[in-house]
Order: sequence, then structure tokens, then C-alpha cells
Amino acid sequence: MPRGLDHIVHAVSDLDAAADVYRRAGFTIGARNRHQWGTHNHVVQFPGFFIEILTVAEPEKLGDDGLSQHFGSPNREAITRGDEGFSMLVLESTDSNADVADFARSGIGVSQALPFSREAKLPDGSATTVGFSLVFARDARSPHTGFFTCRQQNPAAFWKPDYQQHANGASGVLGAVLAAGNPADHHIFLEAFTGVRDLHASSMGMTAHTPRGDIEIMEPVAFHDQFGVTPKLDGEGASIKGLRLAAPDIDRIARVLRDGGIAFRRHVGRLVVPPEAAFGATLIFEAPGRI
Repeated sequence: MPRGLDHIVHAVSDLDAAADVYRRAGFTIGARNRHQWGTHNHVVQFPGFFIEILTVAEPEKLGDDGLSQHFGSPNREAITRGDEGFSMLVLESTDSNADVADFARSGIGVSQALPFSREAKLPDGSATTVGFSLVFARDARSPHTGFFTCRQQNPAAFWKPDYQQHANGASGVLGAVLAAGNPADHHIFLEAFTGVRDLHASSMGMTAHTPRGDIEIMEPVAFHDQFGVTPKLDGEGASIKGLRLAAPDIDRIARVLRDGGIAFRRHVGRLVVPPEAAFGATLIFEAPGRI
């Protein structure tokens, strides 16, 4: 069964400063959350998708458990390397055990289902408990990029319409964009990870049309042509470089960014916040259905 986009992890060295950038860019930012293995995050929600702005605030809590090994430590290593930006791509799961079996058959699985829970703040300021089950996969050609599925154990406590209303008018996710020297090298992995068996190939690269958003892997030249940014590659691996967000009113986005002091540029009908303005990430705003 095809898996849609669930969230994307944005690894940063300074969580407060990164959250401030997102806030000044017109996003509604959730409370600071803490994981038992030492990572802290803020969440930016959209319907069915979120951005996880994350840092490793308490590295002394990292251990040899699965969530430290597959989630905490890789993000710490990315930050230590100076690779701030999108570090992990996450797909929605309806059955973690089925994902484990599916990934094992495809030769990309690296973990069993890893459940955890944490406290979450509701819009009225009260607290609740949210839970998740994660299953990690690995693209052998992309050792520094993380991939996993996420099943919500208490979705009604997590998804809140109040958190999905943003001053900039951004309304949802359109896709995640990876860059690679040879996108075709990642064809087999992308099929197995997404469950999308009919990838679309073009002169720019290849695309998996998932139930929630596209996952594109394109050459650096194509990334620059589309978004006006030259991505820094990680060897021959595929790196997550851009997030495409639906923006019904591009001029509204521009006004909010300008008022917030966030650098941006217009490119091929899109509005792009470059990585130097967004802690290594490229944020791409575009009208839904423009392509």
C-alpha cells in the first residue's frame, strides 16, 4: 500500500533561533517538546503533515536503545557535521508491523517497530499524551539521510486545527525534494520505501506520487532550475533539500516574510526561502496545482 508524507525532520543547532525563524515566517509553532533520549522539538502542523524542528538538547541521554540509535544519534551527527537542514523523511504508517515485514522483504529495513510516547500541549494550554510507533529504513547509497514510517497511537490528541492555521496562509504539503548526483541510483529504494510501484521518470529525475504529496529526487542542476538554489550534495547519496508547501496567496506569503525579515526570492512562479535564511533548509511556497 502506498504511504503518504507524514512529516519531515529539520535538524538545527539552536532550536530557539530556528523556531523564531519559522515564527517570523508566519508559521504557528507548537510548544517545546522533549524526548526521553535527549532530543527536543517544536512542531509546525498542517492537515496530516508536520515539520519537526529538532535539536539534540541533552546528548547525555542518548543511549544504545533503538530510538537513540536510529533517531537521536543520526541527528546529533548531522548537526555536529554542520549539516543543518532536513535530515529525515517520514511517511505515514497504518501498520508498523506490516512496514517491518515489507521493509525486510525489500532489504531496506533496519529496525523493528519502536514505540514511544511523550507529553503534548493542547491549544488551551492543558497537557495530554501522544504516542507514536516508528519503523526505520535505510538507503544504502544515502548513509546520512534518515527514512522511517510513523504510526500515530493517539492521533486525536495530536492533530489540532488551531495549530494548522498560519499567518502566512500556507495550507498544506505538496512534496519533499531530494537532490542526488544520479537519481536513478535510488529508484529501487524509493519504490520500496513509499510503496509506489509506478514512479514517474523525467529529464529532471524521478517522482513518487504518494497519497499525500510528491517525493522527487532530482539532479542538482534541475533543483537549481526549479528553485533557484544550488544544493550541496552529500557524496553520491540523496539528500533532502526542499519542502514544497501550498500557498494559495503568494503575495500574502511575501508580505509576511518581508515583515518578518526573512530573506526570499521569486523563482519560476514560486516563492523560495533559501537555506542560508532557514537553517540549511529550502522552503518552497507555490500555488496548489501550478504544475
